[in-house]
Amino acid sequence: MFKHIHRTALTVAIASAAVLFAGPAAHAQDYPHKPIRMVIPYTPGGSIDHVGRLVADQLQRQLGQPIVIENTPGASGLLGAMNVKKAKADGYTLLFNASSQAYLPLVVAKKTYDAERDFTPIGQIGFVPLIVAVNNAVPAKTMAEFVRLAKANPGKYTWATSGLGTTSHLSEEMVNRALGLQMEIVPYKGAVPQLTDVVGGHVSAAISPMPGVTSFVQAGRLRPLAVTSKTRLASLPDVPTLAESGVPGFELLSWYGIWGPADLPAAITDKLNAEIGKAVQAPSLKAKFAEMSFVPTQSTPAQFKQLIAEDLVKIGKAVKDAGIRIDF
Repeated sequence: MFKHIHRTALTVAIASAAVLFAGPAAHAQDYPHKPIRMVIPYTPGGSIDHVGRLVADQLQRQLGQPIVIENTPGASGLLGAMNVKKAKADGYTLLFNASSQAYLPLVVAKKTYDAERDFTPIGQIGFVPLIVAVNNAVPAKTMAEFVRLAKANPGKYTWATSGLGTTSHLSEEMVNRALGLQMEIVPYKGAVPQLTDVVGGHVSAAISPMPGVTSFVQAGRLRPLAVTSKTRLASLPDVPTLAESGVPGFELLSWYGIWGPADLPAAITDKLNAEIGKAVQAPSLKAKFAEMSFVPTQSTPAQFKQLIAEDLVKIGKAVKDAGIRIDF
């Protein structure tokens, strides 16, 4: 009897040890086995939301589990980011965001989060230029004409931004500084309310990522004056770059990616990264990306981490030089 109890106890101990030492790898083998929550920290319908939903739809087909989109707008993406930061690092809560995820802590006066230490970079999705667009009632056909109008009428013309600390906001601050403009920047909780108010004439202009603004430009509801890429876009060949329009050397792109909470197991990170790589190259997705001038990219988690680190240095200098500080 005692031998039987001893053997049973020993078997249980060995089984427990096996589970213990298998650790994250064992959990990663059956990942995912339930729905995944993907937080998008902006309102539905904007550039980030649009691309995020396309990617989520493809990923859930590949992974065999639903990916539930949770829009959590507020404080320029801070609310959604903090939601993911506090989540369990098990791969079932992810963040889909743009480069503003890295930029926001650079411009906020109070402590928010550490863009490098508080999240696990899983993979970059791609990047896209921004468009400088004005309301059709603005009597300017070029950037030079718009600058002359703004300088001749102080306080009359304004920028709308999709959120403080976003690429949209930083672009507008940098253009103000480079061209000597005093245009007020009006913040919104996403690209949809931002662009809707520009179309409605409540705000004069905006610099916004291509996926959200393209439909307004194509419908003739907004007039494009310039793009923020280094070269002109094939989809808008007649629209000059900002570098051609009085801001030499200007280039600022909005890149998108997927993060998890800090300390996400490497096995889960690598599995998600591999699936992201397949997703962005899916023919149906590539065709939709091309329509938006969105350039898909494939990167390892290490390469994505390096991109973030390099951008923090480059954009950090621009933020410091421009004296950009915001407080919620």
